[in-house]
Amino acid sequence: MDPIKTRQQGMILEVTLDRPKANAIDLATSRVMGEVFASFRDDPDLRVAILTGAGEKFFCPGWDLKAAAEGDAVDGDYGVGGFGGLQELRAMNKPVIAAVNGIACGGGLELALSADMILAADHASFALPEIRSGTIADAASIKLPKRIPYHIAMELLLTGRWFDPQEAKGWGLVNEILPAADLLPRAWELAELLASGPPLVYAAIKEVVREAEDAKFQDIMNRITKRQLETIDVLYSSEDQLEGATAFAEKRDPVWKGR
Repeated sequence: MDPIKTRQQGMILEVTLDRPKANAIDLATSRVMGEVFASFRDDPDLRVAILTGAGEKFFCPGWDLKAAAEGDAVDGDYGVGGFGGLQELRAMNKPVIAAVNGIACGGGLELALSADMILAADHASFALPEIRSGTIADAASIKLPKRIPYHIAMELLLTGRWFDPQEAKGWGLVNEILPAADLLPRAWELAELLASGPPLVYAAIKEVVREAEDAKFQDIMNRITKRQLETIDVLYSSEDQLEGATAFAEKRDPVWKGR
């Protein structure tokens, strides 16, 4: 069976990880996910993606240890976007919403961290248990101490303990907590809001945020001012840039064309 289900409605793509029993990701599934997200990135008719898991128990537990035991190498070919097709995908300049519908641990939590916004069902749970299987949560070790207080991040990485959505929201890892029945409807509501916005501005925001992560403030400001970032150069020369100002002056809603 196809482990990845997609549903497109308008400018929104819903991506569902559907790999019974637990939505774990092996090398083949990761490569498929990379193709799906790369296609989303490159499709001018798509503006927002939602990532979720099938069922109500698992969002994703991460790496498929059974597949690993049968020969899938941990350093094997994950595909174009790295593990899960998203966390290393270059130039992903469109918003991605993770709708965490259940357990998100290990690489599953890292996959959620690759999204721009995270919504969680009220029964979801989180952990980075790699320490218990003698390996490292590599992406989380890079990202987590930059997202939440250092000592909390280190506690989660070093102990592998579980935490609930309320704690995740308290540390700023989750945007909203919702009843399970409301999770996807809310994700779609948010996606529709984003899809109605200016795609060139979203692209510029995502590139600036990425480039600024390990750079000095003035260095990035200089690159923006000199239009040395591709998305900034496109934005400042675009019809949408003029449309925004014109719509404001004419007291009407702007019509974004993405060009």
